[in-house]
Amino acid sequence: MANKNISMAVIRRLPKYYRYLGDLLDKDIHRISSKELSDIIGFTASQIRQDLNNFGGFGQQGYGYNVEALYSEIGKILGLDNAYNTILIGAGNLGQAIANYGGFKKAGFEIKALFDANPRMIGLKIRDFEILDSEDVEEFVQKNNINIAILCIPKNGAQEMVNRLVKVGIKGIWNFASIDLEVPKDVIVENVNLTESLFTLSYLMKESE
Repeated sequence: MANKNISMAVIRRLPKYYRYLGDLLDKDIHRISSKELSDIIGFTASQIRQDLNNFGGFGQQGYGYNVEALYSEIGKILGLDNAYNTILIGAGNLGQAIANYGGFKKAGFEIKALFDANPRMIGLKIRDFEILDSEDVEEFVQKNNINIAILCIPKNGAQEMVNRLVKVGIKGIWNFASIDLEVPKDVIVENVNLTESLFTLSYLMKESE
């Protein structure tokens, strides 16, 4: 199992392994070597073996990896055998796009409600969700055992909202607001900064010219 000595670089590669293994299962491939996996994913075979050895011995010499077993084990390492009750705050264009994506529920992340502060948005429906008033978010979190909040609001109100969420027990925040949030040590924040990602693409394109 994972421990605090495992680097974030390794942890951030795990979802990619999980995705490619899922693709292999869809193609009815049930056995693969680290070399074959390397050719598909792009990491070296040595890197793959080192990464997976952090979590136990999954492969067998001369056989390789059982794709289904490895897919299942990585899913457990990622915590995907748990169910996470989730809310989404900020029902603008980005929030609506996320709410409309069906893949989260399949992975165990079930959005229970959407919230917004704009009176013109409150009461509208996105998929099966009626947009609720963000003033009522604390009561909803407490009554519905919410674990994770997805933050799709402007940065000027993000920290205040996070402070409110932390007080009522939210332990995970998927942050799309362009701000570095301050949270207690027992609260996990995963930042997704679209602009920074685009700037990185710009740099790599410039360097390739």
